[in-house]
Parts: sequence; structure tokens; C-alpha cells
Amino acid sequence: MNASSRPASDSSASAPRYGMPLLTALFFGWGLITSLNDVLIPHLKAVFSLNYVQAMLVQFCFFGAYFLVSLPAGQVVRRWGYQRGMVMGLVIAAIGCALFYPAATFQTYGWFLGALFVLASGVTLLQVAANPYVTLLGPEQEASRRLTWTQAFNSLGTTVGPLFGASLILAAADSVAAEATAVRGPYLGLAAALLVIAGVLMVVKLPKVGDTQDARAAASTPPAWRHRHLLLGVLAIFVYVGAEVSIGSFLVSVMSAPDVASLSGSDAGHMLALYWGGAMVGRFIGAWLMKRMSAARLMTGCAVGAVVLLTVAMLAGGHLTMWALLAIGLCNAIMFPTIFSLALERLGPRTEQGSGLLCMAIVGGALVPLVQGALADSHGLLPSFVVPLVCYVYIAYYAARGHRVVPVATTTPAAAAVRT
Repeated sequence: MNASSRPASDSSASAPRYGMPLLTALFFGWGLITSLNDVLIPHLKAVFSLNYVQAMLVQFCFFGAYFLVSLPAGQVVRRWGYQRGMVMGLVIAAIGCALFYPAATFQTYGWFLGALFVLASGVTLLQVAANPYVTLLGPEQEASRRLTWTQAFNSLGTTVGPLFGASLILAAADSVAAEATAVRGPYLGLAAALLVIAGVLMVVKLPKVGDTQDARAAASTPPAWRHRHLLLGVLAIFVYVGAEVSIGSFLVSVMSAPDVASLSGSDAGHMLALYWGGAMVGRFIGAWLMKRMSAARLMTGCAVGAVVLLTVAMLAGGHLTMWALLAIGLCNAIMFPTIFSLALERLGPRTEQGSGLLCMAIVGGALVPLVQGALADSHGLLPSFVVPLVCYVYIAYYAARGHRVVPVATTTPAAAAVRT
């Protein structure tokens, strides 16, 4: 990226002190919220007697928001800046959490899905603002490592989320009515926490990076979608999020199955924390390894490892299937931040636009679980894991070859005028 995309040299003295801790708090928060879906799915499946496809509407509504909201969120960030965009995202997410109270009171599945959509809209705005902000907040060659570090705290949130949900939601229900209302307290608590973080973020001055309103600079560069490595990265984010979410969504059901581990719902929910915890540990390890080897090479090895583990899980059965699926969390560790930073490489003033496209691709978390759910209903639970297996094969390709930057000819306003 060009020099104008780097942090401004006149940032306040307080900015470096508070910037990264606040960002890591944001990453932690939306990680916890996202992984709670994996507890909500078996919970709501039992409450409303849903099949797998119907239960996966939880992920469809949550991650579908990324597709619908990402481009408008990019416009918000471009107009109001990264910091205000993050504050707005936190407030919207808090409103979504608060909507779980009427959803549980009315005991209506549609209300839950609507609340999840509002919540996810706020998280989408957070991601569109925070992910590129981290990549720009320092030297370009360390962008993958920096984003991997903050994503490690996101994984800490996804590790805590299932433990939080299993203890306060799955273990709290002893009747249909109790199950429906078990979500009210936890989500109201989350709403309050998000509003506190938003209040702190409003008063702390963060470093200014780039110029989100430099329309003249953006007009002289090709649109983001003309960059091949970005488009391939969009597909990589789609299949990665789809695979990660799909595996997490089905893990409680797999671990509860008699031919795998026969765990209770609460015990399976606690075991699920190992899946997300593997990603957390792997991201700290990955941030260290990226000092010694390229991020792309490390991601290639992780993708191949995920393919091997999924193959073992589908063929083995019993406890080996459970442990193989849980171990995929470790392979997932560096994938999202590495794909994200590689795809945004050399986009310059089109970085916000590229970030919006990448966040739209998170809709993979809505669609891939539905595909696997349909396959699980028709062919069985373990055979359905062929869906995430195919996803990891593509990620291995992107890490090995697809991420390479291919130069794009710059079209200036004058040149465009000559052609017309």
C-alpha cells in the first residue's frame, strides 16, 4: 500500500496505548457472540422441533446479514471513518442482543431469527471497519501477523462463548418454556457489555489511518473487483467461513450421536470450546511462526491438515471422529486473517471497498451450513462433512497460488475521457 495508507505521524500519544487493547476487546466480543450460535442451534432445534435445515436458518440469518449489509457498511466507514463505524456497529449489535428478550418471551422462532439478523448487522459493520483498520495500523509486511494477533483474541471469545452458552443456556433448561426463556439473561448481559465498549470507544482517540474520503485518489485506481487476487480471496473467505461455521454448527450433534461419543447436550457444548480454543492457540502460535515463514506457506499446510482430519473423521467413527473434528480448530487458526490480509494487499485507496467485498463473502457461513444440513438430512451426519472438505481443498489452492498479485492497469479520468 502507498504511504497515504499508513498511520498518520501526528497521532495522539494516547492512541497507541489504547488502540490495540480496544480493538482486541472488539474482536473478543464478536467472537463470543458468533460462537454462541453453535449453542443456540441445538437449543432452538429442541425447543421448536426443527430438522437440520430449519435449525441452520440460525446461521443463514446471522451470516446472511454480511451479504446484505457489508457494502452499505463500507459506505458508512468511508463517510464516517473507522472509529465511528465501529461505535455504530457496537450499538446495532447491542440492539440485536436486546431483541432476544421479546423473542424468548413470545417463544417464536421467527423473532429469534430477526434478532440474530439485527445482531449480525452490527457485527458486520464492526468487521468492515476493524479488520482493514488493523491491517493499516502499522507496516504492511506485518499486516498478516498483526491481524492474526487480534484474531487470536477473537478466538478467545469463540472459546469462551460455548462455555458461557452451555452453562447458562443448555444446562438451564428443564422444560420447553424454560428452554425458550433461558437466553434472555445472557443476551441482555451481552447488550450491556457492548454498550459499555461503545461508550469507551467514543471518547478514546484512535490513530487515523489513510484518508477514507479521498475520492480523487480512489478515482485514479481500478475498482477493487478488478484485482484477481481479491476476487479469489473473496471466494476463499466464503468457503473458509462456511467450512468453519458448518463444522462448529454440527459438532454438538455429532458428539451427541450414539455412534460417536454419546455426550449430553451440555457436555458436548463444553467440548465445543476445544474446537474454538484450538483456533485461539493456533493464532498465537501462527503469529510467532509468521516471523520465520510466509503466511501463505503456513496457510497451505493448515488447509492440507484440515483435509486430512476431515477424511479421518468421516471414515473412522467413534471418539476418533470427535477428536479429529475438534482438531480442525487448530488448522483454522490463521486462515481468516491471512486470507483477509493477502486479499487486501496493494489495494491502496480501494482498501475499504475490498474489505466490504470480503465481508460480503462471510455469507458463506449462511449458505454452506444449509448445504451440509440438506446432505445430513438425506445421507447422514458424517457423510455430510464432504462439504467442508471441498472448501479446504480450495483454500489450499488459494494459499499456494491464488493469492499472488497480478498487476492491474490503472485507468485515469483522462484516459477514460479519451476512450469515450
